[in-house]
Amino acid sequence: MNVPEYILLVFYLLALFSLFVYGINCYFLMFYYRVNLPKAQHRQQILKQKFFEKLPLCVWPRVTIQLPIFNERYVAERLVKSACHIDYPKELLEVQVLDDSTDDTVEICRSVVEEMREQGFDITHLHRSVRTGYKAGALKEGLRSAKGEFVGIFDADFVPSRNFLRETIPYFVAPEVGMVQTRWGHLNCDYSMLTRAQSMGIDGHFGVEQAARAWGGLFMNFNGTAGIWRKKTIEDAGGWQADTLTEDLDLSYRAQLKGWKLEFAPGVVCPAELPVTINAFKSQQHRWAKGSIQTAKKNLLKLFKADLPLLVKLQSFLHLTHYMVHPLMIVVVITSIPMLFTQWFFVSISYPLLFFTLFCLATFGPSTMYIFSQRIFYPDWKKRFRYLPFLMCLGTGISVNNTKAILEALLGLQSGFVRTPKYGIEKKEDTWYGKLYSIPFNALSIIELILGLYSLAGLFIFLMFSKYLISPFLLIYTAGFLYVFSLSVMHATTRANKS
Repeated sequence: MNVPEYILLVFYLLALFSLFVYGINCYFLMFYYRVNLPKAQHRQQILKQKFFEKLPLCVWPRVTIQLPIFNERYVAERLVKSACHIDYPKELLEVQVLDDSTDDTVEICRSVVEEMREQGFDITHLHRSVRTGYKAGALKEGLRSAKGEFVGIFDADFVPSRNFLRETIPYFVAPEVGMVQTRWGHLNCDYSMLTRAQSMGIDGHFGVEQAARAWGGLFMNFNGTAGIWRKKTIEDAGGWQADTLTEDLDLSYRAQLKGWKLEFAPGVVCPAELPVTINAFKSQQHRWAKGSIQTAKKNLLKLFKADLPLLVKLQSFLHLTHYMVHPLMIVVVITSIPMLFTQWFFVSISYPLLFFTLFCLATFGPSTMYIFSQRIFYPDWKKRFRYLPFLMCLGTGISVNNTKAILEALLGLQSGFVRTPKYGIEKKEDTWYGKLYSIPFNALSIIELILGLYSLAGLFIFLMFSKYLISPFLLIYTAGFLYVFSLSVMHATTRANKS
């Protein structure tokens, strides 16, 4: 084996083995979910019982609901009204509309806040003309005047469930609990195959990952919305900080490193509007991917030095760096064709069989977890299998977008907080055509096309040489890159035609 072949092998095997580790971890999380489910259900029942028995209504804690908003003309009114109508004593509930908008959303918010105030709600409209710190800055500024002992947070695309506070506040009977995260639901999962795929991915995260981490004593995270914090916890952990794009993940880790426990309440479902265009989804994923790596750079060293079990440290590393699967997939794609032409690769069946096994475990770990989550949440889970290929295509096709985000984070390149556009879409008849906020076509999609064609060429070459074990995975990559590229062009073209 010559030097170039040796270097190629190292890159290929390193990427493939890393994907294998992340894939295998999905099986571990499913196992941890199963093992800890009975204990978690029993604990949640005891906490609720203790709360309602020991705390009469007159001494329930005061709560502030914060609604960070930036240019949300289509959903702002829906959000504010649903937050006000959470089932909780009106005299104990404060609502803060943290409005950084620069368009007519300001007037919409001001009008609905006045309407709710006339109905007797304790609600304020806090408008900032300078968006310092973006969402983190708005939350930090609102916290200064917040009256509540606890602070619930909802993004503009959410509709708070009426039982949100009655189901989450009891967790705080345990003095070590600093935050409770509820499960995201979906207002528009039936809108398209894109939203169907996203909903399945989100269900995997909330159905398995969050539950397994919270119930198994591992580090979990606040998802930025549909959760409630103990105000003291935020302050003790250093407050909201804007040096990452995922201020929620960053605060979660800082709080847990301080000894606070974060809880997950899967029985409380807060539905949200899923991005209906691929470019909006890419923007959201870019922010999450970049912010995750920024948070890892900021907190992993402290975590490794902390007096914590090895399993907690290992799982935290996998958690904070899980978006690394995207550049790893690109490395595997790019090196696949050169690997075929090395002299030693196909000398015997052992090497292809080994790589085929690693590919399977890496690929089907997440897929199994997504199916498992559908079984947890939906009686018709078997019918939802047909959406899995679209999720797999979306997960591979988004790799270029997320790799760019990861490289920016690793290189320390700064970028603004680009919020995901929402259009108030709840049913198939609703449309985003001709509405404001749509994100234009990004030239980065050309790389998706190139990688799609490259994967397709690799697929044909492997089939031509009768090397069938690796071919199915090249087919997945081909379909993924071309699927995301096609949607990017289609949605950008539709936007241009309707403008």
